[in-house]
Amino acid sequence: QVQLVESGGGLVQAGDSLRLSCAASGRSFSSYAVGWFRQVPGKDREFVAAISGSGGITYYADSLKGRFTISRDNAKNTVDLQMNSLKPEDTADYLCAARVTPLYSDNYASRQYEYNYWGQGTQVTVSS
Repeated sequence: QVQLVESGGGLVQAGDSLRLSCAASGRSFSSYAVGWFRQVPGKDREFVAAISGSGGITYYADSLKGRFTISRDNAKNTVDLQMNSLKPEDTADYLCAARVTPLYSDNYASRQYEYNYWGQGTQVTVSS
């Protein structure tokens, strides 16, 4: 079992950067792969990035490669999402989620039903 809490969201201008953090409580954090997703009202939840339990493997949505970076610190039980060159279309509620199953590939990493635990989200708003 693991509980997740996101933080770091806020209001920024286009071109700015933000660093989101997902803090986990529970045992054996390194046994969970973690993903970031984002939700916009009226649209389906979208995969952003994922990282393996050890931090050695990462996956990203194709459209976000080069701008977003996912990382983790298992000693602190945290997973971060560094977001650079933010655009208005990045505006969304960002959620982190954990899974006990391996990521395997970008296709498997993006499947929402594979994630067992979800945080409540942190809002990111990018103005133009």
